[in-house]
Amino acid sequence: MYKKTLPLIALASALALTGCVTPGGNIKTGNNATAATGAAGGASSVDANSALERCDAPLGTLAVDDGRGKEWFANFGRATQVTTIEPLIRLAVQQSNCFVITSVGNNRTESRLSAITDKQRNSGEFRAGSQQHKGQRVAADYFLEPAIIINNDSAGGLAAGMGGLVGGIAGAVAGSLQSRQSVVTMSMFDIRSGVQLSISEGNATATNFGAGLGGLTGRAAGGLGGFSRTPEGKATVAAFMDAYNGMVISLRNYQAQEVEGGLGKGGQLKVGM
Repeated sequence: MYKKTLPLIALASALALTGCVTPGGNIKTGNNATAATGAAGGASSVDANSALERCDAPLGTLAVDDGRGKEWFANFGRATQVTTIEPLIRLAVQQSNCFVITSVGNNRTESRLSAITDKQRNSGEFRAGSQQHKGQRVAADYFLEPAIIINNDSAGGLAAGMGGLVGGIAGAVAGSLQSRQSVVTMSMFDIRSGVQLSISEGNATATNFGAGLGGLTGRAAGGLGGFSRTPEGKATVAAFMDAYNGMVISLRNYQAQEVEGGLGKGGQLKVGM
């Protein structure tokens, strides 16, 4: 009886671990699709992650880089089936009330808004008083650049610990469990001066099914295969949330760096003759 029960216990344990995301800091994913949850409207926030850091008042306007064109973007999409990260970053930023977000930074959105504005302003087809004159766009004060440093890096497999204990389907599942780590950074620049104001690192680990699922067939493979596709993406979102939280904490205690004589005027590290 004990020998028959052991594979089932091991399988249950394996399933309990699948899709588990362990971020740095105290960001939790729980049963949500990602660590970024809920909605935002102006300064109001609905169902935000309870661990998200907040500000009493916005620190300025922000442009968020959409990541398209970056070296990491295409590889990340292929590995995780995640099509974009930027909207979830924008969601967390607005929920935090630390910045007012502009469309600048997302090339696709900016292009569409510019086209709509141009059509409404110059086509002559829209009603008088439509408020489409120049000078209404809001400039961004700061630029936020997310970057994925390590994605889907193996942080250790569980096959050796569990695969040898069980057989059949349970053994295939347990033997294919792996931990994958995502490490990201966020950099924020002052747009007018080009000075980097803040940079932060975030990380998260996802436990997921690996290539060992190839040994399963039929409904078993179909029912479990979905676990192998999304945890790395969820971990990356959680890592960005972790990085953003760290950035907010540092910015709440922000002090400008000062250089004697003024920034960009030679500095203190002199070059010998």
